[in-house]
Amino acid sequence: QVRLEESGGGLVQPGESLRLSCAASGSVFSTNAMGWYRQAPGKQRELVARITRAGSTRYAESVKGRFTISRDNAKNTVYLQMSSLKAEDTAVYHCNTDPPLTKWGQGTQVTVSS
Repeated sequence: QVRLEESGGGLVQPGESLRLSCAASGSVFSTNAMGWYRQAPGKQRELVARITRAGSTRYAESVKGRFTISRDNAKNTVYLQMSSLKAEDTAVYHCNTDPPLTKWGQGTQVTVSS
């Protein structure tokens, strides 16, 4: 059974921070690189950050220097620390493997607005 449960989203003002969490089933988490994706209204889903099992990370240019992805292999959880948030970061954020499985969780809404 694949489980991907995102949490931590909310409404924040520009410049503020949020930390997203994603709990995944062990079968998914233990053997894959994990990624955080986002989809804004009217736009395609994009991969914003990924982390391998060993901890190597990569970021989209639009979030580099502001977002940090991390994972706790003991808890099967991946995190996304988002700082200096901008209006253009507004989206539904999902976690998944990279490349992604066909199953997606419900995601968590992040809204950045003054």
